[in-house]
Amino acid sequence: MNEARIRRIVIVGGGTAGWMAAALLARAFGTQIDIRLIESDAIGIVGVGEATIPQIRLVNQFLGLDEDEVLKATQGTFKLGIQFNDWRRVGDSYLHAFGDIGLPLGLLAFQHYWLRSRAAGGSALPAVAGSTGAADVHGRTSAAGGSALPTVAGSAGAADLWAYSLNAAAAMANRFARIDQVGSSPISGTKHAYHLDATLYGKYLRQHSDARTVHRIEGRIVDVRLRAEDGFIESVVLESGEAIAGDLFIDCSGFRGLLIEGALETGYENWQHWLPCDRALAVPSARVEPMRPYTQASARPAGWQWRIPLQHRNGNGHVYCSSFMSDDEAASLLLANLDGEALDAPRPLRFTAGMRRHVWSKNCVALGLAAGFMEPLESTSIHLVQSGVSRLLALFPDRHCDPVLSAEYNRQTRFEYERIRDFLILHYRATERSDTPFWRHCAQIGMPESLLRKIELFRSSGQIVRDGEELFTEGSWLQVMLGQGIEPARHHPLADAITAAQLDEFLANIRTLIGRAVESMPAHARFVAEHCKAAASG
Repeated sequence: MNEARIRRIVIVGGGTAGWMAAALLARAFGTQIDIRLIESDAIGIVGVGEATIPQIRLVNQFLGLDEDEVLKATQGTFKLGIQFNDWRRVGDSYLHAFGDIGLPLGLLAFQHYWLRSRAAGGSALPAVAGSTGAADVHGRTSAAGGSALPTVAGSAGAADLWAYSLNAAAAMANRFARIDQVGSSPISGTKHAYHLDATLYGKYLRQHSDARTVHRIEGRIVDVRLRAEDGFIESVVLESGEAIAGDLFIDCSGFRGLLIEGALETGYENWQHWLPCDRALAVPSARVEPMRPYTQASARPAGWQWRIPLQHRNGNGHVYCSSFMSDDEAASLLLANLDGEALDAPRPLRFTAGMRRHVWSKNCVALGLAAGFMEPLESTSIHLVQSGVSRLLALFPDRHCDPVLSAEYNRQTRFEYERIRDFLILHYRATERSDTPFWRHCAQIGMPESLLRKIELFRSSGQIVRDGEELFTEGSWLQVMLGQGIEPARHHPLADAITAAQLDEFLANIRTLIGRAVESMPAHARFVAEHCKAAASG
């Protein structure tokens, strides 16, 4: 037995980050390790993230949690993607849908066949039959009852792309079902995430954490003691005077980074020159119909506004740049653009986009807002906690915390953050808007070389290369680049290997199968009511 093995982990801070870390570590190690989680009811939780991406389902599966029970407890609904309104130009709208777009054929990705068809003037696509009361791309209900697919204004034929996405077609019809495969075809089924109340999710994880392993301590930390010989954290001291010692410390203390920055002074890398928004206001509003199975992100004069449908309310927020809009203007704009009555006053949040220079330093690992901040444009906040814990489990140290392990952890973490950063920059930088000073500023933002390389490759050849284990797939990059108006000059020559008739048949078959699958789905609200309706609202 390794006598230097970790015996006690101290987690500083609760909320989603702290309790997710506690639950995952307890599930992985069982009673081998004692976990102490310190939180204070007197300290508020930021809780800006209520939308997730599909990887969160892996957390629930690993913890043995039933999906329907999680959604009941968190007032949750299902999420098939994110709708972006007014980002390229005012009036434009497109969807970043989870899951696959079309099917590859031979060695070639689907978009090259679609690009060939579009260049040849492919015909307009029929509506998805039977999708009565469908919402159009702006979330309005079609009076004719047909299913409107997302359109990219100004790009002739570009709308057709989303007809090859099951998630997109279902989202725009406000329908949902758990489908593993479309019939007997090779087309994959729905790929979903959740809209949930992040505070309730943290409480749910707390309730399901093994009390034999995870011990909650109520209190405020007033001091952090470091070992004189190596600068490692020895203990944290509570207001009561009690010292809590540990072998490994997890900093989930939010923006202040009580351990990673306050005690260890690792430094922060500021990315505001690429991502200029630095403030947000969050407010709940009354639930309105329809219960859409997608998040909405609508561009505003100096930022953007989110709308997240939950069972008991809607979550709303306005992310903006204080250099171009005052706090009072931002609050007024947010309240003026709610679908339902505001249920509280807007809650302010200040932030700086970026990350710690070292997320793991000595015997401390930072998670969540203590590690860095990416605005919730692509709903990555909870995922970054999840991936941080997963990475820690893969590189788990002993009490010596070998710097080789921490260096690799930091390298992988930086890679993940930087690739997410690039994806977010794309939304701001690839714009034709010039109607406000903020958007004129965004159009001039410099780009990291890693993002510029990806854009130029796609623009010249329609090719998308996914870098290593970066979070966003080729399909994600495809939708956002086309949605933001980045057009390829050509398709791959291999797409010309089949005849025009074969190409038409290939594309038509995919559209038909997706249309039939969507037609068979119930309304999203009905599915929620039948499978995971919360016991009470509030």
